[in-house]
Amino acid sequence: MKNVAVVGGGLMGSGIAEVSARAGHDVIVIESNEDAGKAALGRLEKSLQRAEAKGKIDSASAVLARIRVETDLGSVADRDVVVEAIVEDEAAKVALFKQLDQIVEAPDAILASNTSSIPIMKLGVVTSRPTQVIGIHFFNPVPVLQLVELVPSLLTSTDTTERSRAWVEGSLGKQAIDCQDRAGFVVNALLIPFILSAIRMFESGFASAEDIDRGLVLGAAHPQGPLALADLIGLDTTKAVAESLYDEFKEPLYAAPPLLQRMVDAGLLGRKTGRGFYTYA
Repeated sequence: MKNVAVVGGGLMGSGIAEVSARAGHDVIVIESNEDAGKAALGRLEKSLQRAEAKGKIDSASAVLARIRVETDLGSVADRDVVVEAIVEDEAAKVALFKQLDQIVEAPDAILASNTSSIPIMKLGVVTSRPTQVIGIHFFNPVPVLQLVELVPSLLTSTDTTERSRAWVEGSLGKQAIDCQDRAGFVVNALLIPFILSAIRMFESGFASAEDIDRGLVLGAAHPQGPLALADLIGLDTTKAVAESLYDEFKEPLYAAPPLLQRMVDAGLLGRKTGRGFYTYA
């Protein structure tokens, strides 16, 4: 588990690449084009510089030297573990796992998905090695939050699960919890209905966004209100997870409220676009 690849260099992918490089791994980040690659590299540089300034690492440049950004998916052929961190879209992830199955050469390589909601079985069965496909779900911001959900499918081998646990806990220094292969796993199966309930409350005019969030922060000791958290997660991701949960369980509490759907249609996705339930500089 020395050579790591992360496919997708967005907020989650760059965070996974950073913690892997900080743990001493040789890391390749795959992006779709050169502009996206430059953005991923810039994201990594800023994060590592902040970590160095806070004394969390000795040298940002030394960590960055263990990371290279590529646009050729074939570059992951020699990797021991490949973590998929692309858009939360089932068809896109399925297509990627088909490609990875053909490209990754190591017979015992782990093919992992950072999906927050899509069942791992749907990704494993499109490969010739479903025993080596597992969900390794990190949380944003990856360098800060300690939790990782380990999600084996019915076909994932015990060896794959335990090697993944050893990598996550022994190498990256995270704490893993075990989850069944159900949409949303543990955290999002609890969190997303809570956020959707807050959106419905705001949508109905029951309370303002500020008061909903202040109520949970000041009255329930939450570090952040549900609407501000939705902005941080990304409203498009929140909607995608809600739809995955609803597809699996058909429970009304998982249905995305109309306001959330309209905001995503309008491109008001939260912090990453500068506007969601709040406006950001």
